[in-house]
Amino acid sequence: MKKRALVLTGGGDCPGLNAVIRAIVRRASQEKDWEIIGSIQAFDGILREPTEVVILDKNAVSGIHVRGGTIIGTTNKGGPFAWPIKNKDGSWSSVDRSDEMIRKLQYMEVDAVINIGGDGSQRISQALYEKGLNIIGVPKTIDNDLSATDFTFGFQTAVQIATEAVDKLVTTAASHNRVLILEVMGRGAGWIALHSAIAGGADVCLIPEIPYDINSVVNKINTRFNKGKGFANIVIAEGAITKDGTQVYEKSNEVGYANIRLGGVALKLMHELKAAGCDADMRETVLGHLQRGGMPNAYDRILATQFGVKAFEMVLEGKFGEMVAYRHPEITSVPLKDAINNYNFISANSYLLKTARGIGICLGD
Repeated sequence: MKKRALVLTGGGDCPGLNAVIRAIVRRASQEKDWEIIGSIQAFDGILREPTEVVILDKNAVSGIHVRGGTIIGTTNKGGPFAWPIKNKDGSWSSVDRSDEMIRKLQYMEVDAVINIGGDGSQRISQALYEKGLNIIGVPKTIDNDLSATDFTFGFQTAVQIATEAVDKLVTTAASHNRVLILEVMGRGAGWIALHSAIAGGADVCLIPEIPYDINSVVNKINTRFNKGKGFANIVIAEGAITKDGTQVYEKSNEVGYANIRLGGVALKLMHELKAAGCDADMRETVLGHLQRGGMPNAYDRILATQFGVKAFEMVLEGKFGEMVAYRHPEITSVPLKDAINNYNFISANSYLLKTARGIGICLGD
């Protein structure tokens, strides 16, 4: 009788997810006693009635490594510990269905679960492991905010997309003598913003780790203009914070969505600059979900494939309760509890920050 591993993708979509799924399936196909199934939209496929799962064999994953998104879908709402239910009065609440889900997986004769996702997904992995589920984590986030791994797949593709946007905005800023502000993703960490600002030659980069002083930004812009001529490009992470602690967000009213909704910081910055006396012509651009979509670049395809192969080999070795990790030059694993223990902020002594300062980028401090 064949053993069975369940694969799922949770949280936001990310370039490289399909490459991980393909790698898991192709590695498992070399073992005659294993089969792989996929749960549709993270754990929701197991929790729904009827159950929504698909067989993942070599035919199902053929050629998918070049495709963006995920063939088994994903979600960042609800989950086994906070399943949304509608009350009689029309309001919504949540219930813990984790024990029920584990029993269902046992009934389905699932021997191992591979959970591909970011910080929130791996916190779910750890909680399920503590309940006795044989589970392995694969790190996925374009924000690169998991500290237990040097890089997460999808990040390099997101940086490439953001850098191309900076490149394009530089030319139009120069043509119109404008200040152009590009808002990129980055809830708590500014890795995408900082990498793309350096690669694209931006003049200002504002990240969550360094609360910004608007006067510092104005001073930088002023040095770029002479008698009304000149231009400047600013990259700002969506989670950037002012010196007085202000952050732009709104609470979501989406059922099952626990996070705050960031966005709009570029427009806010433009208004702040005008209020601070900056009289340059300004425009803002929000890159948004363009950073998540599309074809993964070669780096992310390779890293994702390495992660997928390693994840299934961890299943064979019984290394449950651990997450795949890249520690240059090795693909290794770390306990899930360590993986979620520390958020991967850009440290104050990061050489990347020193590089940015060394080429004259204003960081708002």
